[in-house]
Amino acid sequence: MNLIGVNPALPGISGSKKLGFFSFNGGNQPINLKPGGVYQIKVAMEEKQTLKLDVQGKVDRFANGHAGKNHSHLSTIGNSTNVKWHVCPVEKTDRQKLLQQRGCVIWITGLSGSGKSSVACALSQMLYQRGKLSYILDGDNVRHGLNRDLSFKAEDRVENIRRVGEVSKLFADSGFICIACLISPYKRDRAACRAMLPTGDFIEVFMDVPLSVCEGRDPKGLYKLARAGKINGFTGIDDPYESPLDAEIVLQCNTGDCSTPRDMAEKVVSYLEEKGYLQA
Repeated sequence: MNLIGVNPALPGISGSKKLGFFSFNGGNQPINLKPGGVYQIKVAMEEKQTLKLDVQGKVDRFANGHAGKNHSHLSTIGNSTNVKWHVCPVEKTDRQKLLQQRGCVIWITGLSGSGKSSVACALSQMLYQRGKLSYILDGDNVRHGLNRDLSFKAEDRVENIRRVGEVSKLFADSGFICIACLISPYKRDRAACRAMLPTGDFIEVFMDVPLSVCEGRDPKGLYKLARAGKINGFTGIDDPYESPLDAEIVLQCNTGDCSTPRDMAEKVVSYLEEKGYLQA
């Protein structure tokens, strides 16, 4: 199956990011695809995908994020067999134009009691007032349904984060601004969720609040139980929290000097405006 050119190149775009429009089994003259280039292609049924070549000129990934896979054939994914990726003509860009916003994931991480849920709710309300659609995936709420079968054992906590990451990715692909607020204490788990999304669409918000402040609040009484030895593996007490080193947004709160959730949410909104997520 050859890649045939329909429109060789767009003017004003050059280098490794040069774009061209292509179709399989049709069109005019063959196009010389350059290693490292990114190309817009058409496949069966006129669906559009973005094709990226690595430095050797081999297919690196498609826009749907499934690296180097040919989705025209049935395959095995995880424990499932005969799985096929179905591409639809309505794409993320179409949904974003309809909603007049860009889909992304705002991942709020921090210790229990750091104010994650409060900031998430304030942020969602502010976006709603601006006519922007968002949805909150709260760490406690998802355990009422999606993750009700998971405990707080180490392996279940990893699976909890993975599932929320996958659902967040779907919300972002739908054009929503997804706000996920979970302790998510381990860097590797947060990094895995970041890797699920296109570059820039995973916005990590670190609630940089000292343990002493969080423990002083203790809204659920969990710190008291952990200190009494009635809860094992509690983050911040006998299980570590790995602070982000490269979060896009850091919201700090020190003893006696804490901004309101709305003020903190304002900083996130400003970031979204600056990066163009509040317009298509």
